This record gives sequence, C-alpha cells and structure tokens, in this order.
Amino acid sequence: MTYAQSDAGPIEKVLYEVKKAIVGQDVLLERLMVALLARGHVLVEGVPGLAKTLAVKSLAEAVGGQFHRVQFTPDLVPADILGTRVYHQPTGEFQVSLGPVFTNLLLADEINRAPAKVQSALLEVMQERQVTIGRETHQVPNPFLVLATQNPIESEGTYPLPEAQVDRFMMKVVIGYPSVTEEFVVVERSLSPAATIQRIIDPGTLVTLQQQADQVYVDPSLIEYAVLLAHATRDPARAGLPDLARYVQFGASPRSSISLVQAGRALAYLRGREYVVPEDIDDLALDVLRHRLVLSYEALGDDVSPDTILQKIVANVAAPEPAGRGR
Repeated sequence: MTYAQSDAGPIEKVLYEVKKAIVGQDVLLERLMVALLARGHVLVEGVPGLAKTLAVKSLAEAVGGQFHRVQFTPDLVPADILGTRVYHQPTGEFQVSLGPVFTNLLLADEINRAPAKVQSALLEVMQERQVTIGRETHQVPNPFLVLATQNPIESEGTYPLPEAQVDRFMMKVVIGYPSVTEEFVVVERSLSPAATIQRIIDPGTLVTLQQQADQVYVDPSLIEYAVLLAHATRDPARAGLPDLARYVQFGASPRSSISLVQAGRALAYLRGREYVVPEDIDDLALDVLRHRLVLSYEALGDDVSPDTILQKIVANVAAPEPAGRGR
C-alpha cells in the first residue's frame, strides 16, 4: 500500500503506529482506514486468534478520542448498550444515564453472541447517529464509528445478525490466517512486552481528513458502474449471468451503491489520488457487497458463497474507462 505524504501523511503515521502491534493484516487495516474516512461501519469476520480485537483497539488508540469496548453476551439487554432512565431519589425525577454507545469508536466484540433485540438496538445509532431514550433524543459524538467482530466457525450460543442490521455495515471484511513468516514475527513479539500505541491524531483531525476525502472526484461513469454492480446482484440474468439467478434470493440494497462509491472515494484518497478509478471500486466490491446477499438454499447445497457470485459479477460487468486523470 502506498500513500501520498502531502494529503494522507497523518493516515500513514496512524498505520505505522498500529503496525507496532499488528503483524500483516494489510487489507484489514486499509479497510478500517477507509471506513474511518468514509464514516462507515465495519464488520470484521475471522476465526479466533487473528488479532481482530487488537487491530480495532490499536487503531482506536492511534486515532484518539473516546473508545468503548462492549463484549456482547447472551445476557445483554438494549439498555446496556444505549443507556436508560434511572430514578434519582433526592430529586424524585428520572435522569438519563447514557450507555457506552456514546463514544467516537465503539468496538462491538463478538456481536453475534447477543440476541437480536440487542443487535437491533444499534439500528438507529448506526444510521442516524442518535439514540432515543424515553422521549428524549441524544446525539452521539462526531466522529462516530461502530467496529464489530464475529466468529464464523461457531454456531452454538450465537445469533445471526438481522438483515437490517447487516445492511448498516459499510463493509464486511473477512480475514484469514497469517503466513509462516508473519506468524513467526507474531510469536517473536509475544516474548517481549506489548508495544505501546501512541495517539497520532485526534477526532478533530479525523473530521478534517474526512472532509478532504469528500473532495475526491467521482466521475458519473463510476457511479453508474457501482449501481450496475449492485443491480447485477439482484438480477444476474440481466448482467449476462443467468446461471447465478437461482443462487440469489435477495440482492444488495441501494445502500450498497452508496457505500461502494463513498468507500471508493476514501480509498482513492488513501492511495494519494484526487479522483476515483475503476480499480478502487473493484477492490472494495466484495467487502461492500458480500454481506448484503441473501443466498438460496440451492446455493448452500451447491456450496456457492457470496464471494464466488460477486467475483463472477465483477468480472462480467464492464468497467468504464478511467476518468479524472486530467483533473
């Protein structure tokens, strides 16, 4: 990964600081930075022991601001996340006690271990950046991001996320095992005290970086390309892939098109460009779309995954010519 010193210098320093604690996982860290710049939420999926939680926590320490971690368990209730009204005996009135969701970075660790009513408690705050408790509505701090983790290999004691909840995550990043060299470094580092992560930027600087990323040029042809990719998940036959139609029960929502363009713009900024190119959209297509597909039982029977379908769609939908190079 390469970054422009002039525009993305602070981001490069943040990644360098996080790398003190994290070995490898370049794709995960890049996607987390894209989410920070694009004001999106991220769902990280991987088997235990891959430093999912450590990566998010280290990033939060480098970015600064308020950080709260909530360990999702089956006995949680929505009030444990959002807050509740508490009776104050000296005044005889109810007062609002705000929950851990009122922070800049919220780590929802193992989010699929809490029941659906707790998961759904995040719906309002993830979309509108506000929480309604009783008759009062409270705004969460700016910036606000939810970074959630889940374990895909264990089904006992877990609850699948509701589709409305899944759709509010800008990206779902799937991470795998480290290479032999990377794992050697992980073990070697474990023999020494853990590295201390220094704060590189603050929430105000992050907001400024987000505003700079908003200025990245997106050609209308690339917006159309993102929309065509989303439409192809809903009707693969119109995209020239009739064999895939039986595998897709529901395609990606319009929120996916918005996320794909916004994330592509942030990735272009992260890579030091003032314009988006088709490669930015292609690189993020699987992360933005994979969790928004609802597959049929036939797909499960034939062992067809969302990534398999999306790879064929991206390969079959014609990308526009790179635009914006003259700006």
